[in-house]
Amino acid sequence: MRHWIFTDEHELFRKTVRKFVANEITPNVEQWEEDGEVPRSLFHRFGELGYLGIKFPEEYGGGDMDLVTAAVLTEEMARSGSGGVGASIGAHTNIALPVIANFGSHAQKEKYLKLGIKGEKIAALGITEPEAGSDVASMKTTAKREGDHYVLNGSKTFITNGVNSDFAVIAAKTKEEPQHKNISFFIVEKGTEGFTTGKKLKKLGWRASDTGELFFDHVKVPAENLIGEENKGFRYIMKNFQWERLVMALGCIGLAEITLEAAVKYSKERTQFGRPIGKFQVLNHKMADMAVEIEKTKHLTYRALYLYENGEDALKETTMAKKYASEMINRVTDQAVQIHGGAGYMMEYPVQRYWRDGRIQSIGGGTTQVMNEILVKALGITN
Repeated sequence: MRHWIFTDEHELFRKTVRKFVANEITPNVEQWEEDGEVPRSLFHRFGELGYLGIKFPEEYGGGDMDLVTAAVLTEEMARSGSGGVGASIGAHTNIALPVIANFGSHAQKEKYLKLGIKGEKIAALGITEPEAGSDVASMKTTAKREGDHYVLNGSKTFITNGVNSDFAVIAAKTKEEPQHKNISFFIVEKGTEGFTTGKKLKKLGWRASDTGELFFDHVKVPAENLIGEENKGFRYIMKNFQWERLVMALGCIGLAEITLEAAVKYSKERTQFGRPIGKFQVLNHKMADMAVEIEKTKHLTYRALYLYENGEDALKETTMAKKYASEMINRVTDQAVQIHGGAGYMMEYPVQRYWRDGRIQSIGGGTTQVMNEILVKALGITN
């Protein structure tokens, strides 16, 4: 059943993307998971198809389409069977490039956004640090103005595309106080003296996305690479977070759908005590509950998407969507593994990967606990 937020054009686009994913991504998932990264050619392919620039201005090579179209792409990417693939593409087009598109100068958009939209250059966003995860304002990386450049010192960790990106959008403190009014964004190119990457980090899930550490040792960045205004970075982060959290909720929906499909398929094929296990009420009721969970998540997420797309205050709704979707995917994938029994614990069956990939959703982009803190403030319970 088509949901109210999607038009005929959106559903036609969905069919096109689903076919592309089935033909060009899913068959390669196992290899990319083993490699710990997606090939650069995939970014080129996405660029050729216009998928990296859906929501960006035509002036810079984008499609200038609505966010609902971008949401369709996100859901369908999650159906590829590898959260890591969606994470790499998403970190590039949904998290890093929007900072440049929304707050960057015309020159920055010409130099970086255009190449990112084409898939010729890969972008990463660097905010998280060893001592600053949920508490963004506590970051230690600094950027000191010296003449016509800034000098960056510090480090970032858990950065998606951190190893293979060509440039990174980096948040750094440009003065000591006050918190929340001392962070700025910079574009830092790989190969810049003093900018190095650490080893590729091994993860429980999202294994097809490269995740790395970034180190800055007296890195000179041209002043022209400052994005937007100095000390306005925290506001930029908060604005970007709403879309990032919607993207994560949408990804949970796509992953949950294929997880339920896998559980239903297995329940029809697996026979015990003389009949398919799907005939046992204790199991088919689990799948009924999974379907309800997914549908509830869709309504919550699409409502938030509608508000955000139309420029309304959607902080409460996007936070609710992120919170509920990330909890839902953990319940749904866990039940799918249980329905598969011992087979669900084997690498041969994809539900083990769905479970591993789903686990990050209640951590990345803001933990469930942080979402709760935002909600109690939005509801006026605390200041």
